[in-house]
Order: sequence, then C-alpha cells, then structure tokens
Amino acid sequence: MTGQDQGYELPWDGPIEHDSEFTLLPDGEYDFEVINFERARHTPGPEGKLPPCNKAVLQIRITSPDGRRAQLTHNFFLHSSTEGILCAFFASIGQRKHGERLVMNWGKVPGARGRCKLGTRSWMSQRTGEEMKSNEIKRFLYPEDTAQSASAATAAFEPGRF
Repeated sequence: MTGQDQGYELPWDGPIEHDSEFTLLPDGEYDFEVINFERARHTPGPEGKLPPCNKAVLQIRITSPDGRRAQLTHNFFLHSSTEGILCAFFASIGQRKHGERLVMNWGKVPGARGRCKLGTRSWMSQRTGEEMKSNEIKRFLYPEDTAQSASAATAAFEPGRF
C-alpha cells in the first residue's frame, strides 16, 4: 500500500489539485478488486441487530465494462448470522468452493479479484437534507453463477431474431 492509496495528511499551507472523482455506477454485475483490508471491531448501536464482534473493513474497486471505476467500503461482520455472505465472498475470490469448509485467510484478501452484484443505496444527508446515493454490494457471486449467467445470455442470443 502506498500513502496515496490510503490517503495522507495535508499540511496547512500545502497545495491541492485533485477534484472529487465520485462515480455512481448503474445496478448490475461487475468485476471487483480488493484494494485494502483492515481489522476492526463492531460495536452495536441502540438498534443493534448484531452483538459485538470482529469486523473486516474492505476498500473495494469496482470496474465497469467501459472502464469507469468506483471505490466503496464494504464491512464484513464475523458472526455466525453472516456466515453465508462470508462464504460467498471467499468463493467469489477463488479461495473457497461451494459447500467447502474454509479457514478464512484474510492475508490473501488484498489484491483478490471476483465478481459481485452492485446496487444503489439512497439516504438523506443529515447535513443538507438532500437525498444522496451511493453504490453498495448486494451480493458476491460464486464463479459457477457467473459462468451460468454468461452462458445463459449467450444461449438467449439468436442473430436476426428480435
């Protein structure tokens, strides 16, 4: 990781030049790459659905077929109720086969690539009161699911038929 990837402190009289590069991608299936991973601890709020537990915080880069990129943060809660999501993630990056028992190897997660289904999340800004939108990962795709969707799309196409 370079300082540029994680960000860096600016001096009070330092130069600035990089405008915000926020990109909202349309909902759909995309390739992703894990840019960074940090270990953290989940502390539930007043409406906490999960008890305190370990949490993996991932910075993920999504790349669209036309080359546009979006970066987002995705949290994995290490709790038995989220085990299915963890299984799908590790399968999507090729560390696990469907139905296989796996000891999670977080050390191999940075740089890993896979495929996911991306959606859009809307919320109201507390600062401005306006509706805001951002991308979020709805689910991680098993490699066999990705292959099936690609072959189904190819099989459905018939040249000259509308």
